[in-house]
Amino acid sequence: MKKLAVIFTVMLASTPAFAISRLSPLKMTCEQARAAVRNQGAVIFRWTSPRGLPLYDRFVRNSRYCDPNEYAEWKRIPTRDTRACPVLFCENLNRLDGDFIIPDNTL
Repeated sequence: MKKLAVIFTVMLASTPAFAISRLSPLKMTCEQARAAVRNQGAVIFRWTSPRGLPLYDRFVRNSRYCDPNEYAEWKRIPTRDTRACPVLFCENLNRLDGDFIIPDNTL
């Protein structure tokens, strides 16, 4: 049994890591930001707020990239060409306030 556990651990360690991209939306247009999310499935966007505070969040193509207790909801982020680019992020199901229909948003 120990031998099996060691083999399994070695196999996991040798697989490539699928790292999520960390991008700055202020360096791309709204369409480029949306295309990055669409092509990669999920990305982390990092930008600075007007007060100078660092902001970041994980943005997704649809709800399948969220945890089981989350769904994809629209959020607007600043990009190079607009201050309100619509993209999807994962929102907790508790935020639906008793609604029984979960939105099926897709980017």
